[in-house]
Amino acid sequence: MDSRLTDTRLDASRLESLLESAKLLSSSLKLEDQLRHLLRTVMGRLLIMRAVVALKDGDELKVALARGVPGLKVGADFDATHACDLGLASIHAIGDQGEPLGVLALGTPARGELEPGEVDFLDALLSLAAASIANAKAHDDVVKSNRALDQKIQELRALLDLVRGLAATIDADEVAQMLMLTLSGRWAVRKHGMLTWKANQPPIVRAKGIEASELEAWRGLLDESGNTQEVGEFLLFPLRSGDTICGLVALGPRPAKLAYTASDLDFCTGLIAQASVALDNAWHFRDTLYRQQLEKELTLAASIQQDLFPKQLPALRQSDIWARNRQARQVGGDYYDVLPIGPCGPDTPHLLCVADISGKGISASLLMANIQATLRALLSAHPALIDLAARTNDLLFASTPGNKYSTAIFVRYDPVSGQCEYVNGGHSDGILLRANGAVEMLTTTGLPIGLFPKREYEAVQFDIHPGDVLMIYSDGVTDACTVDDFEFGVDRAVECVKRTSHLPAQEILDHVFQSIDEFADGAPQFDDITVMVLKRTD
Repeated sequence: MDSRLTDTRLDASRLESLLESAKLLSSSLKLEDQLRHLLRTVMGRLLIMRAVVALKDGDELKVALARGVPGLKVGADFDATHACDLGLASIHAIGDQGEPLGVLALGTPARGELEPGEVDFLDALLSLAAASIANAKAHDDVVKSNRALDQKIQELRALLDLVRGLAATIDADEVAQMLMLTLSGRWAVRKHGMLTWKANQPPIVRAKGIEASELEAWRGLLDESGNTQEVGEFLLFPLRSGDTICGLVALGPRPAKLAYTASDLDFCTGLIAQASVALDNAWHFRDTLYRQQLEKELTLAASIQQDLFPKQLPALRQSDIWARNRQARQVGGDYYDVLPIGPCGPDTPHLLCVADISGKGISASLLMANIQATLRALLSAHPALIDLAARTNDLLFASTPGNKYSTAIFVRYDPVSGQCEYVNGGHSDGILLRANGAVEMLTTTGLPIGLFPKREYEAVQFDIHPGDVLMIYSDGVTDACTVDDFEFGVDRAVECVKRTSHLPAQEILDHVFQSIDEFADGAPQFDDITVMVLKRTD
């Protein structure tokens, strides 16, 4: 065969391969895809078993992809001498010879040294790849920059939301709650805590996933420098009042063992500094004459609130229902109601609701009124329970400040069939005691109401049979404390229901409050206590 014809066919084949490579290289902006295609083309076309791509990272070359060379790991420094020792016989620049984007190191082809035509093909392919790789790297840089910018925007929004919330409250407990919700939510931290020891002020203790005693033990680890301390899997941040350390915030590990970056620590320190100022303001407020004005507001709020609680619960078929609220202060933040879904009547399905509103005073009373009005308006349309929760959430978020929200449990109850379903928006677990003694818990199915917009909620169905007892309540039950800060807890609440499940609902309710008082043994009540008991009768 004429050698010139053979060369022409080879040139045409190489040209076709180059055109195909150009299409593939331009079809993706992912750097990894670009490099994989480059190595596949070179190794397959030239029958090479070893190849490495190394790209510029600053002034150094770093291994980006390797095939057939176990001694070189991705991310390792690339050294030409070491590459030669590993059997990489030739090194070719990717892009401009003077300032290449990187290099392609190749082993010896199976049929010997590269022919002149193969070298020309390789040079042409690397020229094509250089532009695609440069575009991919530029795209990666833009993506990384956008991610960093997005993170900064999110951090700024979180900071602004916290600052707005802090500016709208004068309650130290609310400040603490907002801070810990922001911090734990920002990094999805499951273990966190906060402790304050400001002189002449009641301590604030918040602990999730750790014991309050651990927070107290860490108190002595903070020094006056105010530096972040690392204790086991926790990070400790100081809270300051002026130049004095008056508390600490502890953050546990992030999910999937992700590390806190320097940016994370700076952001966290900034949030805590803002909260420290708000706490100081709240504490100072407690010592001012403004309390007199507060008492006037509380009197007004109390009158509003008393009109919101139902005067009498409806009489439903095969249902014994009782509820009670005992406030810790003149005006509380708890709410309960039993509302018909449709026309009133003993056979009509009803909504059983217990809610715990953030904050106290007139703002809590107004939010309570808002919740009641919203529920009554929405129930007239007979919505599904998940739609009722989602719509209530959106309406409250749109009409209340960012620091105002409510945990709530909604139970749709059909007195004829005993069929129920519930939605638990960040509220205390409901207790369902079966007639045979089995206990089921109505656990959380969504976020608190009004905290974030456009939230979805899950509804869980169950049946309640004759002899079964359902108790829904606020966290004032489980959080009731002795003078030594021992909590009443869920287990004691369950035992209260078990001991009295044979009694009418009113006596079960009486026993719960009596048990809490006996447990507290004279310790002051710091939170509102609300309990609703439904007993299914024959």
